[in-house]
Amino acid sequence: MIHPGRLPRGAYEKELRRLQVELVKLQEWVRVEEQRVVVVFEGRDAAGKGGAIKRVTARLNPRVVRTVALPVPTDRERTQWYFQRYVEQLPAAGEIVLFDRSWYNRAGVERVMGFCTEEEHQRFLHQCPVFERMLVEDGILLRKYWFSVSDPEQEQRFRQRLSDPTRRWKISAMDLESITRWEAYSRAKDEMFAYTDMPEAPWYVVESDDKRAARINMIAHLLSTVPYGDVRLPELRLPPSPAPTGYQRPPKHLQNFVPDHAASLRAPDRGPASDADRADGSGHR
Repeated sequence: MIHPGRLPRGAYEKELRRLQVELVKLQEWVRVEEQRVVVVFEGRDAAGKGGAIKRVTARLNPRVVRTVALPVPTDRERTQWYFQRYVEQLPAAGEIVLFDRSWYNRAGVERVMGFCTEEEHQRFLHQCPVFERMLVEDGILLRKYWFSVSDPEQEQRFRQRLSDPTRRWKISAMDLESITRWEAYSRAKDEMFAYTDMPEAPWYVVESDDKRAARINMIAHLLSTVPYGDVRLPELRLPPSPAPTGYQRPPKHLQNFVPDHAASLRAPDRGPASDADRADGSGHR
């Protein structure tokens, strides 16, 4: 179904490809220049954070770029300084860390659902700007994105998740509870912004009713805020194939092969696999 006014798939995929090439350049710049980058993804449930993160990381090296999505804190972690378990996830030189939800859990879900006390919430609002200023002063490039989704769009996405077995895991009873607490989440977000939207680490709001546009806008903005440049990579050339030395592949019956499930999906009139179909397996060991 095509939604009027939404970014067409063709334009989206073309621009996403271009931006992902730039993200690779950013990654290499971070690696070579030993920079440290932290990107925080926050927003309501089903606002599109996960989809944006997936497009950011799709072409990147997981040894350089990693996503952090921490589970519920353990009993031990609950007794620690609140920011402690997040500090352990911060990047070293040459790394990018994407937080799929972050320390801002305390200002959002914990605040609204009553998982923290009023004193803990107020302490967070006081300490968070200090904490983030420390990160920035130490040289970390910190970017914070809030994905904003409308009430009707969020409800529609929840319904889609409930009916799609591949996305059912994305929704929980707590997510559904957020529907009845829409205004409470809005007030919590406004208070959070009032304390933590600061010149050193501003919030950037991503309108995300159109998920394709949201991804493009977020990635383009991230790239525009980091002074990365082209990195000179070493020239690589494929060496010539060595001359055969008499190696023979072991008989197939001595190895366990996965069943050819794909054979059941081929068109009946296509016939046996062509040479081109078999080419990718000719050098298997």
